[in-house]
Amino acid sequence: MLIIDRAEFPRYKTCGGGLVGVSRSIIPDSVRETIEVDISEVIFTLRGKDPVRVSRRDPFLGMTRRDTFDNALLHEAIRAGAAFIGELALKRVMEQQPGLVTLETSRGSLVSRAVVGADGTSGRTGRYVGVTAERVDLGLEEEVEVADPSRRSVVRLDWGPGPGSYGWVFPKRTVDTIGVIETKGNADRTRTYLEGWVDQQPTRDAPKERSTGHLTQWRTSDSPLRRGSVVVAGDAAGLLEPWTREGISFALRSGVLAGRAAAHATVGEDRTALDLYAVTVEKELQPEIRVGAILLSVFEKRPELVHWLLKRSRRARNYFVEFCTGETSLGDLERHRWFIRAIRKLA
Repeated sequence: MLIIDRAEFPRYKTCGGGLVGVSRSIIPDSVRETIEVDISEVIFTLRGKDPVRVSRRDPFLGMTRRDTFDNALLHEAIRAGAAFIGELALKRVMEQQPGLVTLETSRGSLVSRAVVGADGTSGRTGRYVGVTAERVDLGLEEEVEVADPSRRSVVRLDWGPGPGSYGWVFPKRTVDTIGVIETKGNADRTRTYLEGWVDQQPTRDAPKERSTGHLTQWRTSDSPLRRGSVVVAGDAAGLLEPWTREGISFALRSGVLAGRAAAHATVGEDRTALDLYAVTVEKELQPEIRVGAILLSVFEKRPELVHWLLKRSRRARNYFVEFCTGETSLGDLERHRWFIRAIRKLA
């Protein structure tokens, strides 16, 4: 197996770096060690006001930095036998004959019997396969230095002023990641929201390490996941939970499935494994995307209702924690038809 990337590792990636229980259950111990802070409390606000605390004695979220997290994953792959070439940009994907894929790169061509594309929302493999986005969101983030390490086990989440927008403060060992997200096309409003959200934090005058932005997307229900011998995973496939915009667990789970499919297709010469990958993603991951999209529709119209439920309902607060730990998932809600009918009406 060969892994190529346009950057050398470790490399910075814009991301909140929150790890839910599903993600923690997949990663090896060496990668789990990159978690810098364990979270046992989340404070929700509605446009910066009316705080609601959700807590549990045992931590239910982990915070990591993507440069160290991704680098640890890469080293695990190399330890398992993969080769890695960095600073190698993908220029074009071609299938000149059935079962063989040619990748034109910045330093020549590569030929493979199967390719897993995990090159992000703006990567070439997603465009080659034909992934179409249901919606694209803009996320803006700042990382600020933290001098006082106290209360590092608390995450802050804010239901924002724009439809479906929210902000976060994710603590790491020496920095706070402060960000906001909403649908693409409202850059000025998103930037104003970030400035106001940063100004509400105790670290508002702290030195900034960096200020970045990124796009997230989720796929349409009929969006392809495979073209010939090329399959896509993670952001490249538009695999993302629409309401929370949580994507790390989708990248990890789809990456495992895609890697197995590619191995069966090359080593075992079982070409049906690539078809099975798409079927498995539709069965295991797409339900979470469907329910997340419905919940986002409710949240866009009725953020006050969501906040009220968290404030008044212990069951709602417990469900949030159970979602974070992986004890339940949004996909599980699809089995409760009464619930789906109710939230569709609210949406």
